[in-house]
Parts: sequence; structure tokens; C-alpha cells
Amino acid sequence: MNPNHDKPILLLILFTLLLQLPNPINASPSPPITAIYAFGDSTLDSGNNNYIPTLFRSNHPPYGRSFPAKLSTGRFSDGKLATDFLASSLGLKLTLPAYLDPSVKPLDLLTGVSFASAGGGLDARTAMLSLTLTMDKQWSYFEEAVSKMKSVVGDAGTNDMIYNIYDHVLGSFISVSDYQDYLLRNVEAFVQRLHDAGARRITVAGLPPIGCLPVQVTLGTVTLPRIFHHRICTENQNSDSQIYNQKLLKLNFRLSQRLQGSKILYLDIYTPIMDMIKHPNKYGLEETIKGCCGTGFIEAGPLCNSLSKTCEDVSKYLFFDSVHPTQKAYSVIATYALQKLLPLL
Repeated sequence: MNPNHDKPILLLILFTLLLQLPNPINASPSPPITAIYAFGDSTLDSGNNNYIPTLFRSNHPPYGRSFPAKLSTGRFSDGKLATDFLASSLGLKLTLPAYLDPSVKPLDLLTGVSFASAGGGLDARTAMLSLTLTMDKQWSYFEEAVSKMKSVVGDAGTNDMIYNIYDHVLGSFISVSDYQDYLLRNVEAFVQRLHDAGARRITVAGLPPIGCLPVQVTLGTVTLPRIFHHRICTENQNSDSQIYNQKLLKLNFRLSQRLQGSKILYLDIYTPIMDMIKHPNKYGLEETIKGCCGTGFIEAGPLCNSLSKTCEDVSKYLFFDSVHPTQKAYSVIATYALQKLLPLL
């Protein structure tokens, strides 16, 4: 039997990694992936922000309208996230719970949880601005979880680019290229930290086409007629995403060479999202650069609430609010990830 088959995988907005924890169940044969752990921002936060003092929450309608029992769990979507689809496709659990959810027990940790926090990022200032969990804090919760698991078994950067460069929320006016390099240094440091903890299979996800997020399309328009009738992606931001992704590919190669015995893989999320935008009919979509919630131009988090009008058929939309994909889009991304990565892991 392949010795890698009894080792869990951690999946992050930035990474998928493997930890060498013993499998408590001597099932035969063991599945190739026995657990998923997620770190990052709102694209992977399954409700951790519900339990910290921040405004960046989505535990209210209309979020969750497509989730079982229409529960607003704290996921920034109408339903399940990509990690939920990955967990169920791999036969681990129906959905990936939030680590801070008090209903999560030590035994639940063995098949995976999410440590991600909406509003966070590789740059600690991003999380500090939104009063959410920094990557360091997510890491400390992970270490806490490892201790709990040992007792049982017996032993992102989209927000960064939007907040710090394009919208200048933090007052950072360095070049895009310099900031990308800064984020990649943080990626490298985090991968090293994961490797030191026992990770041997690590997948680093690239950036999406940021210029096509509905809020960025809105901010990139100049006149009101364009906001409502001639919405187009902000191409320079998409170009920046592609340049970052190329740099990330090169970093992955260097890390693979340096961290012997590890698999450092790249997950391209730019391509499936852009394919949905360019070829919506292939996916049964009709609206790809406007969200389902409210006007679809700016609403997200507290601005997307029970008073917001929502679209009739969310399955026709790529984005649920002005930043976050719909359950349907996450399903497409998860299927793409499984097709590309599973054979390599």
C-alpha cells in the first residue's frame, strides 16, 4: 500500500498540504486524501468570523439561501464553498466546518476544518484593518487543533491586492510589482512553515481575474451609464493577476527544488473563472460581472443583508455578491481543481 495514502491533506486558499499525523482508523484501503484544512480569506471561511468581533460576517440572509435548510452559516455565498464540494467529493464529510464553531469536536478535526477568516490575507495589515484573523492567528489555531488531534489519535491574496493597491484603503502607494513580490515572500515563508510542520504535498492557488469582480468593475467605470449598461472587466487588474500567477509558478518551482521530498503544486483558479465569464452558456450562466445580491455592483458582507433584493435564479449568476462566487461557480472551481490536482497528489 502506498504510504502516502494514510496522510491527511490540508487545503488552503493558498495551499494544499499534507501533515504526517497517524490515521486513527485502520481502514483498508485508506483514501488518498484523509482530511482537508483550509486557511485564507472569505472564499474559504465557513463561519469562523461568526465567533470574532468583526463586521465582516455573512451569518444573515440572503447568504445561505441555497445551503441545506437555507442556513446562513457564515459562508460568503448563497450556499457551499469550493472546499465543501472538495470534502464531499473526496468522501470526507458533507461540508467543511469552521474551526471556531463550538459544535466542532476533536474527532471532527481528523477529517478537516477551515481556519480561514473573511477579510484576511497574506498581508497582516489587511486582517488588522477588518478586525479578522491574520495568517499568524490562523496558524496558532491550527497548532491548537493539532494538539487536540494528537490527543485523539495518540500523538489567500485577493483581499490584499484589492485593499492595499487598487482601493488604497491602507494608504499603500508602492508599485503593484513590488507589492506582489512582498506577498510572494509571505507565501514562501508560510510554505516553509507548513513544510517544517510536516506538510509534504502543498498546492498554492493563484489569483482570480480581480478586474472582473463586480465591485472592481464598478470602481473601474468612469460614468454612470457604463456602471449600469456597459460593464467590462478592468483589464490592467487582470493583467496584474496573470503576472502574479507567473511569479507564483516560478516560486513553486524553486520551492520544489529546495524542499526535497515535497510536492509543491500550482492551482490555476484564473482559468475556470475567466472561462465562465467568456463562455457563460457552457455553464448555464447568464450574468457574470454583476452579483445576485442588491444592485450587484457594490454589496457584500453587511451591505448584503435581509433588506437587499436578490435575483430570482441564483444558478444563472457567477457571483452572489459583488466579490464572492455563487455555490454553482464554486462547484465548477472545485471540479476543475480535482481534475487538475488529484492525479498529481
